[in-house]
Amino acid sequence: MANKYLSGKHLGLVIFAGAILLILITFGISSFFFNNKELQRETVGEIGAREADPAVWGQYYPLTYQTYLENFENTEKPSHFETKPYMQKIYAGLGFAVEFNEPRGHVYTLEDIRAIAPQRYKTGAACNTCKSSQIPEIIDKYGDQYYLMDFKEINDQLEHPIACLDCHDPKTMELTITRPALIEAYARQGKDIKKATRQEMRSLVCAQCHVTYYFEKDTKKVTFPWDKGVKADEILAYYDEDGFVEWTHPDSGTPLIKARHAEYETFMGSTHQTAGLACADCHMPYQKMGNTKVTSHNWTSPLNNIEESCMVCHREGSDWLKSRVEDTQQKTKETQDRAGNTVVKAIDEIKIARATPGVNAELLQQADETLRKGFWYLDYVMVTNGYGFHNPTDTMNNLGKAIDYAHQAIQFAKDAR
Repeated sequence: MANKYLSGKHLGLVIFAGAILLILITFGISSFFFNNKELQRETVGEIGAREADPAVWGQYYPLTYQTYLENFENTEKPSHFETKPYMQKIYAGLGFAVEFNEPRGHVYTLEDIRAIAPQRYKTGAACNTCKSSQIPEIIDKYGDQYYLMDFKEINDQLEHPIACLDCHDPKTMELTITRPALIEAYARQGKDIKKATRQEMRSLVCAQCHVTYYFEKDTKKVTFPWDKGVKADEILAYYDEDGFVEWTHPDSGTPLIKARHAEYETFMGSTHQTAGLACADCHMPYQKMGNTKVTSHNWTSPLNNIEESCMVCHREGSDWLKSRVEDTQQKTKETQDRAGNTVVKAIDEIKIARATPGVNAELLQQADETLRKGFWYLDYVMVTNGYGFHNPTDTMNNLGKAIDYAHQAIQFAKDAR
């Protein structure tokens, strides 16, 4: 008859097998958490509250710093005029018409601004605001007088480009806002930026610089025109209400306003943003470095990290995803070119009309007003990175408005003669 109790030999085997299983489970759990942990400090010490040198931060976060250094691989800075020749005509009267190159990224901010045509410096010290991690301390030092100072007077004090201190509190590593213009823009809308969620902050730290802005007439302060909202038509309404003019086009004589890289504004309301994503989800994906999970600080196109950036959510395959992005960007470029050439034609027609004796002043004014709008909607898209992919719907809508207003300007100018 079989013994209902295990023999000592069998019991020993069960205990041994159980011990092995327990070790494997423990190892598996430990390995999972180790491989998926956030990067921790690897040396003892404190980062100074005003430490602007990314290399010092790199002593505490060597793997993250390693990804930051990868930004130096982006050495090319081709001229926008190579692919968008109409820009020179459109920007006549501005330093942008003399030289306007594709950006190389955060680590080159100081090197590149020191190499541009001197005509671009006329705004003064404020041009340095998004070029160095030392700027917050300098603004604290000089106060609002900073914005009125000479470009070189401030630039000569700068040693480090955009770096860790621009977005992180050195003691807690929490995301933080360091540029006054964003804080003030929030406040004017009745919002407290300190109440932003962590996910919102993962876009807002980018919104310190990747936005459109202007320099106030008397104070020269960097100001975000968001009081009526962050979309192109709302910003235009803000400018129109104040009668703001940045410069008068030397050919057409039309008073115009200049858009800057409105990445954040364009992203807002997009498919990805309304789904809960932030800028960092696509441009700073997690990556594995050895046994450590690191947030990449190599700011680049998601197409360069499509597995980590896109395929976390999308399962259609990298080739399909890449083709979708490229299709959107190609169509955007084609429509943008059409809008650019139409705006150039409007400038030429208004120039002819303005020089015509007995020109109808009322119709000429309408030509100026519609060109101002057409130029704004074109420029809003033209200077924003991503070729429409940050928000394809808004982008195509703005380009459609640009073409429509430019055609109206052409007709008004012809009728005025």
